[in-house]
Amino acid sequence: MKKYVALLLTVVMIVAFCSFGFTASADNDYHITLKLSHVFAPTEQLTVEMEQVAARILERTNGAVEIQTYGSSQLAVYKDNLQQVVDGSNWIACEDPSYLADYNINFEALIAPMLYANLQEYSYVCQSDVVKALCQDIEDNYGIHVLALDFNVGLRCMQTNKVIVTPDDMKGMKIRVPNSSMYINCLTAMGAAPVAMPFGETISAVQQGVVDGLEGNMNAYSTNGSAEVAKQMSFTNHLIGTCGAYINIDVWNSIPEEYRDIIQEEFTYGAAELTQFTDDNFQSTMEMLEKEQGCHFNDVDVDAFRAVMQPEYDRMVAEDGVSADFIPQLQALVAEYDAANAA
Repeated sequence: MKKYVALLLTVVMIVAFCSFGFTASADNDYHITLKLSHVFAPTEQLTVEMEQVAARILERTNGAVEIQTYGSSQLAVYKDNLQQVVDGSNWIACEDPSYLADYNINFEALIAPMLYANLQEYSYVCQSDVVKALCQDIEDNYGIHVLALDFNVGLRCMQTNKVIVTPDDMKGMKIRVPNSSMYINCLTAMGAAPVAMPFGETISAVQQGVVDGLEGNMNAYSTNGSAEVAKQMSFTNHLIGTCGAYINIDVWNSIPEEYRDIIQEEFTYGAAELTQFTDDNFQSTMEMLEKEQGCHFNDVDVDAFRAVMQPEYDRMVAEDGVSADFIPQLQALVAEYDAANAA
C-alpha cells in the first residue's frame, strides 16, 4: 500500500539533496515573500508540514523565497483564500480541492464520497493525465497554478457510540458535519440526518444528545476531544481529508526558474511526507485511543456504502454538471493502482 508514497519520497529526496545550496545565477539580489493561508490549528500535522516546507524552501534558496505561513484562519480561507490567488496576490492558498470546483466542477468529483480505500489511491490519481488536464484548465482560464493536491491528513470515518456496519445502521442518526454541501449530500446518501454546525459546538452537542456523533479522521479523533464523547469509530472511509496548495500563475512565472524548481520539489515532497506520516501513525494512534480513552473500532460493509453512493454520483452529473465520464475515469485509475500494487 505504501510503495507509491515511499518511491515518491525517495525520488524527491534525491533531487532535493542534489539541489541544496543552489541559488539563481541570474539575480543574486532576488527576493519574494509569499503568504500561505489555511484553517488548520497549530497542533495539527498539516500546519507542521507547511512550516517545514517553508523552512526548507527558505534554506535551499538562501533566503530568496520566504513563505510566511498563517494557520487557524488568521488570513483569508476557503473561497476567499482562492480569490487571493486569482487576484494575483503574492499568496499560496492551502485548501480542500473541492474549492476548485468553482473554477472547474470536476474538482468536486475528484474527492467524491467512497472513491478511495486508502490515501495512496488518491495520490496516484492526482498524478494522472486526467487530473493534470484539470489543473491545466484552471491555470489557463483562471491563473491558478497547482503545486500539489494531496497533503493528506486521513480518510474520514464515523465517530459515534454505536457500531455501524451498513447504511441501515445510520438511518435517522443525527451526525454533525461541516457546513459544506459535499458533506451534507454524502451523509444524506449514507442514510444519516446531517446537522451542519461549527466544530466548536460539536462536543457539547454530542454530550447533550443534540447529535448522535460526528465524522473525521484518526488524527483529529485523538486531538480534538471527540474521543471523549464518541467511543466508537466505524471505518466508513467515506471522504478523504486532503488539501492542495495553489499559487497565481503570473506570480509563479515571475520567480526565477531555479527557485521554482526548488519550490515544486518541496511541495511535492511535503505532500508525500505528510501522507506517509498519516499512514505511519494510524495504528499507534488507534492503539493509544483503545488503551487511554476506551475507544473501539470496527470495519464496515464497504460495498453496501458504495452502492448507496451511486445516486449521489448521478446527481453530481445531472445537477452540478460534472462530466459524465469523469467519475468512471477516476474509478478506473483506482483499479489500475490497486492492480499494480496487489500483494
